[in-house]
Amino acid sequence: MTLTPNLRGALWMLASAVGFTAMTTLIKFLGPGYPAALQTFYRQLAGVIVLLPLMARDWRAAFRTTRPGILIFRSSAGVLALIMGFYAYQKLPLADANALSFTRTLWLVPLAAFVLREPIGPLRIGAALVGFLGVLIMLRPGSGGAAAWIGWPQACALISAFLFALTITGMKVMTRDHSPFVLLVYAAVLGLVFAIPPALFVWKRPTWPDLGLLAAMGVIGTFTQGAYIKGMEAGEAAVMAPIDYTRLVFAVGAGLLLFHEVPKPAVIFGAAIVVASTLFISWREHQLSKRSASGGALLRDKP
Repeated sequence: MTLTPNLRGALWMLASAVGFTAMTTLIKFLGPGYPAALQTFYRQLAGVIVLLPLMARDWRAAFRTTRPGILIFRSSAGVLALIMGFYAYQKLPLADANALSFTRTLWLVPLAAFVLREPIGPLRIGAALVGFLGVLIMLRPGSGGAAAWIGWPQACALISAFLFALTITGMKVMTRDHSPFVLLVYAAVLGLVFAIPPALFVWKRPTWPDLGLLAAMGVIGTFTQGAYIKGMEAGEAAVMAPIDYTRLVFAVGAGLLLFHEVPKPAVIFGAAIVVASTLFISWREHQLSKRSASGGALLRDKP
């Protein structure tokens, strides 16, 4: 049986969603004994070990770059995003942390305008604003004061999403003259280097069973990233993007079964708004890309 490109891509995207859920479940399970900075170190270490055989084939090609400054910035921002994201997954219900992580697509709209100088129109601006309204609904402002609705975990989740959006923006710049593998290698190796100092402040020698779980978390994280890339390469972006949101469903199931977390109505409603707005932004980007690729004259975002 021959699978269509979109079906192959969908299977890779589902594998990525399942892997992501498994990784975040381990993050939360190990959270009481291992701070986010330490988990980030082990995640980066496992990623480098997995990539070593591929890097060994051609060391020079794996590290060939003409813009080390951007790579250093991307890696440092990525490590900080991981630490903050891991902290959010440790402290928040899995569904809440997952829903807030989707805001990285919303952050890409202003970053595309101010960093990449891409023209953005009223449709994408409006969709981003609606998405952030969904975030406010999830955070439930006004019910008992600011301290009652937003704290460090929520703030870290949003900052992590912004930093990830920043690294994606940097990747768009770098892919003009760098292969995805080179970017992956630098993200893993430099990420490990940048993860060492914060890990030393909270260093704890893990037990052998915990070391196995930490290693599994890192390997699963690397697999998740690879499966996502394969899915996007195999299928159409507009078809693949909605499948990524299945991880929210998996997160709700894992949180309910393993941690007895019941999502609140405000979280479900706000997450639905965020997902709808980010799906619209992804669809709109796909439409504009098709116009550009076909040589159409309409390259601007119109209502």
